[in-house]
Amino acid sequence: MKKQSVIALLSILCLLVGLPVRAQLQDPRHNLAIGINGGVNLSSVSFEPSIKQKTFITPSVGVTVRYISERYFKILCGIQGEINYSQRGWKENIDDGTGDTYQRTMNYIEVPLMAHLGFGKDKGNGARFILNIGPQIGFLLGENEKQSASWHPEDRPNGVIWQYGKMAEMKFDYGIVGGGGLEVRTGIGNFLLEARYYFGLSDFYHSTKKDPFSRSAHSYIAGRLTYLFDIKK
Repeated sequence: MKKQSVIALLSILCLLVGLPVRAQLQDPRHNLAIGINGGVNLSSVSFEPSIKQKTFITPSVGVTVRYISERYFKILCGIQGEINYSQRGWKENIDDGTGDTYQRTMNYIEVPLMAHLGFGKDKGNGARFILNIGPQIGFLLGENEKQSASWHPEDRPNGVIWQYGKMAEMKFDYGIVGGGGLEVRTGIGNFLLEARYYFGLSDFYHSTKKDPFSRSAHSYIAGRLTYLFDIKK
């Protein structure tokens, strides 16, 4: 799994470098834009052994920088980077009849670096489709767990209770993020509405043979609204 993770990240980095290089055969652009973004994550954690979970909605907010360098045929090519404060975690679906509830909120600083592709109108006001894909790293700032007043973990039918009270053992996180959406360019700035998916390649618990979980990786579906204004067109 670790070897596959490294190969996947290297492939994405090659894409980030390769698109602008190939695009230099075409029409250059020098569009630099900065702005802010915000949205929500539909967060979950991939555990092995598995843990049944409910939808867990968490917020995200940050800053965005985008540079479009070339137009390659009809595709605008560039790079987009962000620094985000993002909450993740999981909410358990406990159906053992005890009425117990449990959720874990984990606060991260995330830094995605993505290849940016735009399809549609190049200059002036209007709309175009966008695609973003690339690697993302994160660092855990803190976490907290919340459980019901009545608590009966010994009654769990699957016996998976090691996560309770067990804080993250590794703060560094990495994975792949990608998505698409619509950008609307106006006289007061650019508005981007985007859906993303993040697939974590790292675990936050140790995963050796003696550890209880062989996998504990984040994933989420995200909705993002971004506002950008052009510094250089």
